[in-house]
This record gives sequence, C-alpha cells and structure tokens, in this order.
Amino acid sequence: MPEYFASAAKGLEPLVESELRSQGITELKVTGAGVQFQASQEQAYHFCLWSRYASRVMLQLSSFAIHDVMDLYLGANYIGWEQWFSAKQTFAVHCSGTNQIINNSQFGALKVKDAIVDRFNTKTGARPNVERQNPDVRIVLHIHRDQGAIYLDLVGAPLNQRGYRQVQGSAPLKENLAAALVARADWSEGPLVDPMCGSGTLLIEALLSKANIAPGYYRDFYLLQNLQNFDQLLWQQLKDEVHTRAEQSKAQLNCHLYGYDIDPSMVKIARRNIQDAGLAKWISVEQQDAKKLVNPEPEAETGLILSNPPYGERLDEVPALTGLFSALGRQLKAEFANWRVAMLSSSVELLDYLRLRSDKQYKFSNGPLDCTFKLYQLSKTPVVSDGQRYAQDFINRLAKNQKRLNKWLKREDIECYRLYDADLPDYNMAVDRYQDYWVIQEYRAPKSIDAKKASQRLFDAVSGIVEAGLAEADKVIVKQRARQKGREQYQKMDTQSHRLVVNEYGAQFYVNLHDYLDTGVFLDHRNMRRYLAENSRDKRVLNLFAYTGTASVQAALGKAKLVTTVDMSNTYLNWAKDNFRLNHLTISDHEFIRADCLKWLSEQNNRQYDLIFLDPPTFSNSKKMEDVFDVQRDHVKLLCDAMKLLTPDGTLIFSNNKRQFKLDEAALQEAGFTWANISKDSLSEDFQRNKAIHQCWLMSHDKAQ
Repeated sequence: MPEYFASAAKGLEPLVESELRSQGITELKVTGAGVQFQASQEQAYHFCLWSRYASRVMLQLSSFAIHDVMDLYLGANYIGWEQWFSAKQTFAVHCSGTNQIINNSQFGALKVKDAIVDRFNTKTGARPNVERQNPDVRIVLHIHRDQGAIYLDLVGAPLNQRGYRQVQGSAPLKENLAAALVARADWSEGPLVDPMCGSGTLLIEALLSKANIAPGYYRDFYLLQNLQNFDQLLWQQLKDEVHTRAEQSKAQLNCHLYGYDIDPSMVKIARRNIQDAGLAKWISVEQQDAKKLVNPEPEAETGLILSNPPYGERLDEVPALTGLFSALGRQLKAEFANWRVAMLSSSVELLDYLRLRSDKQYKFSNGPLDCTFKLYQLSKTPVVSDGQRYAQDFINRLAKNQKRLNKWLKREDIECYRLYDADLPDYNMAVDRYQDYWVIQEYRAPKSIDAKKASQRLFDAVSGIVEAGLAEADKVIVKQRARQKGREQYQKMDTQSHRLVVNEYGAQFYVNLHDYLDTGVFLDHRNMRRYLAENSRDKRVLNLFAYTGTASVQAALGKAKLVTTVDMSNTYLNWAKDNFRLNHLTISDHEFIRADCLKWLSEQNNRQYDLIFLDPPTFSNSKKMEDVFDVQRDHVKLLCDAMKLLTPDGTLIFSNNKRQFKLDEAALQEAGFTWANISKDSLSEDFQRNKAIHQCWLMSHDKAQ
C-alpha cells in the first residue's frame, strides 16, 4: 500500500493521528514533524479534503541512503518520473534538511532537479521546465542524517489555506492551528465568544468543526489533480460528498457564535471572511473593547470563551496588555459564571493577569513563537473583583518616593525626574517621570535570576502602576537596558516619532520617549547643565559627545559667546539644532560639528575654550569611529587632548557613568592638571539613592607647574 506523510506544526501531530485513525487508517507512525501512514488512493484523497490539522499531504516515492552526492542523484534518477507527470508540465523541487554530504538545501534541490531532467531526456527525449512560483508538480526532498526521502506534494498551497479567508489582519492565526484550539477547548454546548476575534478565523473554524463541514469545502484545487494517476471520477465523488454533507449540516445548525474586536477595521475584515464562508447566519461580529465584555446570552447555563489575544512581543505593548488581561479576567468572572475559557499566548505572564486557575494546558507553535494554550473553568456563581493589586510593595515605594520629592519638585519647577531606581531587589528597574508619562527601564537580570521571574516582576510593576491609577496605560513606556553599559545604547528602537517638550531651569528640550533607549535628556546631569547655564556668560563653550545638545542649550541660554557642539551622529546634531530653535537661539551664532570626537580633538591646534563639558560613553565600537573607545583605558589621552583646547584659566567638566571607574591621578598630575571631585554635588535630589550613577570632576591647568 502507498506510503504518505502528513506534515503538521508542533503540537498538532496527535490531532492529525486522531484524524487518520478515525478514517480507518491504522498503519501509521507519529514523528516530530507530522505522521507517516499507509493508505489507499481513496483514503489519501479523503484525508486531503477533510484534514483540519495537517499542513501538507505527500506521497512517498522513494527512500534511500545518501553517502555521497551520486547517491542522491541516482536515488532521484531511478524514480519513474514520466509515470507521474509529462515533459509539458512544470515542476519545482523543495529540499528540507541537510547532512554532512548535502550541507546546503539549495544544492540538494538542484541535484534532484538534474536527475529528473536527465531521466525525462533519456526516457522521452524532452524535458519539463522548472517553475518555482506555481509549478504543476511540487517535489519534496527530505534529508535526515544519512537517509533521503522523495515525495510528491498532493496539495500545493498548505492545507491551512482553506479558501474562505480573502483578507486578514497583521498577525493572522493559521486555520489549522485555530481548528486545533477548537478541538482542545472541546466546545460541546452553549454559545462561543471570541472577545478579540481579529479576522474571525477562530469563529469560522469553530463553526466548521461544530457542523462537521470539511475544510476542503471551500478549496478549488489540489496539486494531486495534475498527476498522471489522478482519478477524476473518484475525486468528484468525494467532492460531491463534501458539498452534500456541508449543506445538510448547515440546514441542521442550531448555535450562535459571537466575535468582538476593538478595531473597526478588523471587525470589517472578520465580517467579510464570515460572509465569504457563508456562515453569517450563525456568526455575528461587533466592535467592542474586551475590557467591557458582557455575556451576549446571560440565560445560557454554560458556553466557551475562546481567543487568541495579543502576545505582547514588544515591551511597549506591556502596559496596555497587562491592563487588558486584568480587566478581561474581572469581566469573565463577573459575567460568564460556569463558562469555560480557553486562551492561547506566547506570554504565560500575560495569561496570569486573568487571575484564573488553569486546569489543563497544551503546547503549540504559532509560526516562530512557542505558545501555551490554557483552559479554565469559571466559578458557577459570578465573582466580583476583590480589588487586590499587583506589586503592592513596589507601588508603596513609588508613593513614598513621590512624597519625599514633591517639595523639591515644586520648588525647582521640575517636570522630568527619576522616581525609583532599583530600590527593592525584586523590582530591578528604574522609573522616570516626564510630566504625566512614566518610563520604566528594566535592568537586565543577572544570570543567577530566573528570566521568567524577572519578566513577571516587570509585568507586575507595570500592571500595578496602571491599576493603582498612577498612569494611563498609553502613558507608560517600557524599555530594557543592561545596567552596566551606561550611555552606549543610542540605537533606535522604534519609529513612532513622538516628541514631547519638557522644561528644565528655564530651558525647553525635546524628548522622545518611545523611539530610543535614552530619551534625549540625561536626567542625572541636571545639576551640571545648571552649572553651565550659570557659568557660561561671555565664554567659549565646547560640548563633546554632545548627544542632543541639552548642555549646549543651557550654555547658550547662559549668554555664552560661542557654543561648539560636537557629536558623530547627524540624528543627534539635528536634534540639538531643534532644541536650539525651541529655545529661540540663533543657530548661526554657534557651531554644530559632526565628527568622531576623539579624532576631532587630536586634529585641533588653534581652538581655545573657556569651558568644556566632556561626558564620553563608557565604551564605544561604533563603525563611525576609527578606534574602539574604553573610558577606563583611554581617559588620560582623551583628557590630555581636551585640555589642550582649554584656556589657562578655563574649566573642564569631566563625567562618566562607568561603575568602578578610577581616575588615573598620577598620570593627570604628571600632565599638569588639577581637579576636584564634585560627584556628590553633581547629583540632584532624585539621584541621592543611586550615587554611583556617574562620577564627575572639575579640572583645570595646574598653575603651579
């Protein structure tokens, strides 16, 4: 009997096996990527039309050992290809897997192609052409260790492409995975509700399963129809049976499914797909926020909540999603007593915010993501939220810190500041406030800390801030940084281009809270910017590694004669110019130089400055720099080059935020410099707890030398 292989995504293999057994196929073997089985042609045709869970069905033509390239060629050439398709048809070869001999899948596919063409030329005197996009015949080579197997693909487009979904959202759920979720949720009675239905795939697959309508009902074509052994009569009989049973089932259907989505465009897409599937009589979709979900059939004794909610793959999605899941959990317990709940997510942490106890779970892969499908049984009586909040000790510390800072904030008229900096060991993060925005920067957990536990703490902290009413979810921004790397991390994170204007001691700055790890203002240098504003009158000021030029702005507002701003990033120099314009400063009165600061310093011979602000990165290996920079190793040369530009009576401010940094005092003394450590005075009230965030010195020429 012919051998076949039904491929399946992770987690769907047992369901494919069950489908085959229900069809009377018993000679089978489950593998990590699907199910091998023996079947008649009729059974194979039937399975192609009826499988809800398989991705592809392939007929195995040959298997053989591959000890060298010639083994592969001969194994493919031996197959009687002319019995399966003609030279007038097109074909394509797909290769999966490699071994030591065939270590490139494209090479493996090429050798099989050559063998097929040579076979046709020898047997028929003609050769078929290769068509990669839409071939008449698709051939699959699979290599595992020293074994190769060659298959004919019977389906073409994957079986999850049923044919009813003409439009979809940005993160569609594959139909066969949706069908698997329906099967594992075991919907048997009552209505079904999907509170975040997207393009409606779960709703459609649930109804197709309920009515026992074959997935092949909507599909027009399978590649098996192009093969020479295609049995047209048998195929038509099976197709007619599919359509007859579908119409009979729909005539007997007595259930209703409800879909909701907050996005009106997704509601429109779902309705279109449901209409195209001919199921609008039984499925309705409305626009609604899942946080306000109500029971559409309160008289129903039970039912099923089934959904594939957002996963929160991006940190900036976390604030809104923790609030969403918390609110949804409350609504489920209050509105859907005695119902079942089934949710799929790649983030178990988010599912925990439902505050439901799972009684069963399954593992699936949704594309590249490993996901967990959790099942819950709701209480038989409605449950009102107990008002318990997440991370209460963290929230209490925020309140304590806010109270301590309030007088200072009001006195200094400060609207962006650090509220929290890893005060509690369990919450290893910094919290900064920019007006009514909250920026949470998660420090990367050390290897000794379980990553899942650290992630859960972050989610709890975000949820606690939102649930306590301290901030709206859309005004909480979450980022992740490695604490020891300081200001090296200027890379772009997003492209929202959302800028906010903040005030500081009479100056205004643009900040971008979303697109970059740092926001455009280093809060810990607030006092030093104030120093520049108060000590720059009629002076020539140099700002090196200037970033967005906030220090330059304060110097210019302080009536500096000239401010030279040097940075190697065009983005940040343009940002600095925008900051100057925001403060009504004339750009042409000052200098903005794009350059590698290290190289630029070494090339200056005639410039002199009265005041220099030097705040280099801890480490940099930027492609724009000629050399790798390490502040501990290179600070003496950097300072010597900078001090050459300092007037005899001038002052240089040197700062860096490398922890455990040690100033090479002997080398600097030998170079003729004097200095004073002002680290304590350089930190304002909001950084008193984290006094190691930076070190700062005032330097000048030693007049005694």
